[in-house]
This record gives sequence, C-alpha cells and structure tokens, in this order.
Amino acid sequence: MIKPFLSTMLTLLCFIGFSQGYTQPSTQDIVLSFFEPLPHVMQGAEQDTSALISLGKKLYFETALSINHSQSCNSCHNLNSDAAGVDHLKVSIGALGSIGERNAPTTWNAGLHVAQFWDGRAKTLAQQAKFPIFNVKEMAMTSESQVIERLNSKGYLADFNSGFPQQLSPINLENIAQALAAFQRTLISKDRFDDYLAGDKGAINQSEKAGLRVFIEKGCVACHNGAVLGGQLFMKMGIVHPYPNKIDKGKAQVTGNPADNYFFKVPSLRNILNTAPYFHDGAAATIEQAIEDTGWHQLGIKLNEQEVKSIKIFFKTLNNQKLFNRVILLDD
Repeated sequence: MIKPFLSTMLTLLCFIGFSQGYTQPSTQDIVLSFFEPLPHVMQGAEQDTSALISLGKKLYFETALSINHSQSCNSCHNLNSDAAGVDHLKVSIGALGSIGERNAPTTWNAGLHVAQFWDGRAKTLAQQAKFPIFNVKEMAMTSESQVIERLNSKGYLADFNSGFPQQLSPINLENIAQALAAFQRTLISKDRFDDYLAGDKGAINQSEKAGLRVFIEKGCVACHNGAVLGGQLFMKMGIVHPYPNKIDKGKAQVTGNPADNYFFKVPSLRNILNTAPYFHDGAAATIEQAIEDTGWHQLGIKLNEQEVKSIKIFFKTLNNQKLFNRVILLDD
C-alpha cells in the first residue's frame, strides 16, 4: 500500500516541476497520469448470474435480517430514490437503537476498494456482508440459524434455489454474503469526470478544470487517485497535524499494532458532494470543512477560501449520473 503512494508522489513532484518550469503539460495529460476511468464490470462479477444479482438486491432491502425487522442494509446505505448509498448521519443508529462507532460509507463502487470498512477488517464484499448482520450495534441477529429460519419463513427458498441451483440447502450465511456481494458489484457509478478521462475534453468546464489543477497542485492527489479517487491505501488521520479524535484508533483496533494507530482507509471521492457528513467519525458536516480539515491535518497547509471553492467545483464532475432503478435488475 506504500508503493502506490510513493509512485503517485513522484508523479506529483514531476508535475510540480513542470508547472514551475518552462513547459506545462496539458491538464488532460496530467490527469491521465493520476486517474483512470471506472471499469464497466467489477472484478469477481464474471460468475454473477441475473438470478444471483436479483437475490442480492432483494436481500439488500430485507428487514428480516435485523433482530426486530426494523432495518436492512439499505437503512444505512440508502439507494432508494437514486440516493448516494449513505444515511447522512455522523454515525448510524442500529436496530436496537445503539449508536454506531463510525460513519457509514457509500456502497457505490465499494467493490473497487482495496478492502472494506474504514479499518480494512474485511478484504471482500462477501466478507463485509456478514459483519453487520450479527453486530449488536447494527442488525443484531443472534445466530446463523435464526437468519436461515427468518428467510425460510419469508419464502426465500425459491430465490436461493435460482441463485444457487447446484446446492441442496442453499439458504446459509455464505450464500447470503455471496448474493449481497453480487448485487453490490453492479453499483458502479458514472460521472462527467469519467467522460473527460475517456477523451471528451468538453465534459468538464474551465472552472472545473481549474479546480482539478488546484486539487493536484496542493497534493490531494497523493492519496485520492486511481479509478475511485481513493480507496486504495490506508493513511494516518492527522499525518501532519494531529486529528482531534483520539478515541478511534482505526486499523490498530484490528491488527493490535500501535504502528497502525489512527490509520484509516482513504475514502473515495466519487459522488463526494452527495455523501455528507465526512471522515470516519462524520466530524466534517460540509464538504468545505472536509476540504479545509484534510488540507490541514493531512497536508499541513491552510487552504484559502478560493482554493476550497475551486476544489469543490471540481468535485461537481464526480456527481453520480447513473440512476439506480434504471440500471439494476429489478425483481418487482
């Protein structure tokens, strides 16, 4: 995870050298050295059938997976009415009213990240899907047998038979996780920045291009790069100036290694304007605050009002234009 960061920093230093020298490369040439378009299909989706995806979608909205039938995956990662896959709370509230520990990240493009959760404790979407079901602060189910009984009672056997036709007893935790993962692999966003990366120079306007250059020149791109503009490495929160929240130690709570204190997965910036509040603890209520705080804590710089505004303008190009109900297999 350090190699991509170092590679990006070297590219960034070269860019700064060019921008201060005699020859300035075009904005698009610079951009293509840092970013790449989102894929049309996620890795791992090769074996996902329409029946499996349909089952996963149904389970994503299934409240029977919570102890009191009050919550589904969609409760914290809302996709209804073309929402951004978040609940817009600092931290989510569980089925039993318990307050969560971290901000709920979006499920759009989640399968393109290097790992799942802010602390990376799950490597895949399928591994991630199992955690919330039994977390007492989330869906609070007590056992796999309880989950199986619930789904059987709701008539899910036919759906599981279609999704897993070779299995005699297909309703089980592993298959639930696999179906949810298959559905989430369809959640790939689409935006104007991708059109620009694909060669349409008019896809973003001059103000947005200016904001993009500020984003690069200030060093934000060192962590927020690649296809999802983040999500590919873990960085210390407060690497230059300490971050106020010292309670949540991030990755160290998983590894037990003090060297991992306050390390969190770098969030994706795709559709970022629609996923407030920000950071692992939801401490930044607005995108302006998030930009300012990131500049200070991560880069050691105080961005002025115009720089913050300019970066925000660039972020408009990352707004998701894909309508959920028009691209996902519907079963109703």
